[in-house]
Amino acid sequence: MFAVLKTGGKQYKVQAGDMLRVEKLAADAGEKVQFNDVLMLGGDAPVVGAPFVAGAAVQAEVIEQVKGDKVIHFVKRRRKHSSKRTKGHRQKLTLVKITDILTSGADKSGVKVATGSAPAGVAAPAAKPAKKAEAKAATPAAAADDLTQITGVGPAAVKKLADAGIVSFAALAALSDEQIAAIETIKVKPEWVEQAKELAKG
Repeated sequence: MFAVLKTGGKQYKVQAGDMLRVEKLAADAGEKVQFNDVLMLGGDAPVVGAPFVAGAAVQAEVIEQVKGDKVIHFVKRRRKHSSKRTKGHRQKLTLVKITDILTSGADKSGVKVATGSAPAGVAAPAAKPAKKAEAKAATPAAAADDLTQITGVGPAAVKKLADAGIVSFAALAALSDEQIAAIETIKVKPEWVEQAKELAKG
């Protein structure tokens, strides 16, 4: 029996015993986690979700936190500019071993749900409520600052910062270099942090 699960914006076809490297999860080595976004169950009686299979899940054990192979990003501008830049990046990943595939009863298993990692001091995005009205009620408008006052931050950037749990000048000003690097939804510029510190002082 196999399952197709979704995590970190990618899809994986897995079965019990498989070793898998996925986008970094908020879990330590030895912990057991559960992937609830199952797109398909395969076997004698295949089941395709719409988009997910209700009650199905894939359980796994975290082996260790690792880094992917280095990716080189080379940019060269010709003619008038005549400049070039080279950057290296190693994606943070989690190595897991698939232990079990549940066809039903995933909500009653009691196993920790596999979620992405949030930088320390920055709140992880809350689970999406069933209705948009409930989502608006869950976040008080008074707690948020107008981040568009920061030069270079537009409505699209504000939305991405909110997805990372940053809705105020104080939260942005408190970010360290490690926390900035851990945010995957948007590339936070150092000058944004400096401006946020000034604006947070009032």
